[in-house]
Amino acid sequence: MKKRVIIEACSFLTIFAAIFGILGHYMGGQNLLRTIMVTAHDLLLNTVFYLMGITVLAGALSKLLSEFGVVTVVEKLLRPLMKPLYNLPGVSALGAVMTFLSDNPAIIALGKDKTFASYFKKYQLVSLTNFGTAFGMGLIVILTMVSYGYVGAALVGLVGAICGSVISTRLMQKWVLKSHPEMDSPVVSESKEEMKAEKEEEVQSESIFMRFLNAILDGGKNGVDLGMQIIPGVLIITTFVILVTFGPDEATGTYTGGVGQGVPILPWLAGKIHWVFEWLFGFQDMRLIAFPMTALGAVGAALGLLPTFDLAGILDGNAIAVCTAIGMCWSGFLSTHTAMLDTLGYRNLISKALGAHAIAGFCAGVIAHFLFLLVSLI
Repeated sequence: MKKRVIIEACSFLTIFAAIFGILGHYMGGQNLLRTIMVTAHDLLLNTVFYLMGITVLAGALSKLLSEFGVVTVVEKLLRPLMKPLYNLPGVSALGAVMTFLSDNPAIIALGKDKTFASYFKKYQLVSLTNFGTAFGMGLIVILTMVSYGYVGAALVGLVGAICGSVISTRLMQKWVLKSHPEMDSPVVSESKEEMKAEKEEEVQSESIFMRFLNAILDGGKNGVDLGMQIIPGVLIITTFVILVTFGPDEATGTYTGGVGQGVPILPWLAGKIHWVFEWLFGFQDMRLIAFPMTALGAVGAALGLLPTFDLAGILDGNAIAVCTAIGMCWSGFLSTHTAMLDTLGYRNLISKALGAHAIAGFCAGVIAHFLFLLVSLI
């Protein structure tokens, strides 16, 4: 065990020294440290608080929609689409609505609910993690994109994300049934009606005004919590991504220790196969690759890149459409899929879930790009 610890420590220090040694070599040690500090500070003030404002408003809206039955109505309207598109029971539409209005972990609470799970077979319940993750933080992602003035492009991205969710869910089901045919069986055997009766909502005794007030306040508090949760991802991940994506100060062409400076390692690597991203995603600037790369870990951190992209003048309708699709579909699935499946008791299927979702997110971006081109011609 001691030998393993030593090997891991040496490997980590070697990689850490190599990465920051390269950055320090080009930027200068003092400039590198200053850029890290001022970039993180700028992200906190100008990005995190901006996103938190959106999450508070979105949280209040989602709570209102839930409190006054809009979520239930939407869920019932979407039910007819579940079986033909996703091979899932109609109640799974609620999972899409809840994760769209909040975040990926909302699907865990549904999956562990016996009444909800009673409608599923085991392989379907497992694929529910892929289905729900494809809509995680969807409302926040779309509202953020729309705030940059690209309403149509954001809606095209939403369609791309929906296509990605179908691919991810279907792939997961196919792979699970192929390797575990015994999972083609019901999750629970208890009576649905009996368990449903236990979950009947209590009659609301408060007035409509109090329900409205409580909903917006409670939803706003949930938005604050979500805004606080994205701080580490935005400050740490986004700062690092900026360091390996952008170059020196554009005015002077030198490193000054200012905000948003770095060594364009990621665009350089992407440039080696630029034709792939240009043809499949329509990206004309390889710095845009930073968004999907960051969304793999945390979509909140990926959204933190948008102000920098906008300032650099590389945001356009196509970029918004593709980033919306990938941002929603991936939405930090590398950091949540493992915990979600582990909580549901299917840790052995994590690799299949990750593989299916990685393919689906890539396809979502491609679909969004070509759909945006088609819409632009109309």
